[in-house]
Amino acid sequence: MTRLEAVIDRVEKARLAYDSRHIVRLVAASKYASCERVVALFNEGQRAFGENKVQDFGAKAAALDALAIEWHFIGALQSNKINKLIALRPALIHSIDSLELAKVCDERLAKAGLTQRALLQINSAKEPTKSGVAPEAAADIYAEIASTCRALTLEGVMTIGAHTSDEKTIQNSFETTRRIYDRINGAKTLSMGMSGDFELAIACGANLLRLGAILFEP
Repeated sequence: MTRLEAVIDRVEKARLAYDSRHIVRLVAASKYASCERVVALFNEGQRAFGENKVQDFGAKAAALDALAIEWHFIGALQSNKINKLIALRPALIHSIDSLELAKVCDERLAKAGLTQRALLQINSAKEPTKSGVAPEAAADIYAEIASTCRALTLEGVMTIGAHTSDEKTIQNSFETTRRIYDRINGAKTLSMGMSGDFELAIACGANLLRLGAILFEP
């Protein structure tokens, strides 16, 4: 069994325990992976890959242009990198972390004649080291972005689980995000869960995972 197959087996068990009708998608976070490792995983059947830095995204997308990879942007987005990112046409931006960033992206997209799917990042654990909107403001910010931005289209939310070994605290951060997700009319993507906590994220309703180390590290 390959590493990818072993991960998919765990995802499937967690999915079935949650709801047999639930669909879970997997993005392979290739931040530290070489192009060769990406190709190897692609050849095993993985199609969606996520990059954290715009420069690395551009380099890998160019090098692997012959492959039908669905590229996601999953890192923090700086305003001075927006033009470069939207020109790369990612399938999904996971990390719109403020109303201000959303509006700037929308303006740049409109000027370029492009549209872009994205997620609102929520700092559900309220950790100062993490980006994202405050959970108590998330639903209102989401609604404002959805009503005022025409080129940037939100289709759900993303969070990073609490940075702790305490499973209950991690679960609370996921459950907080799930409650917000449930309040948002039309939201269809709940992106949460990484290598160390993805089964817990699925148990809390995640339908999009971002897995890196478990797929790529030796």
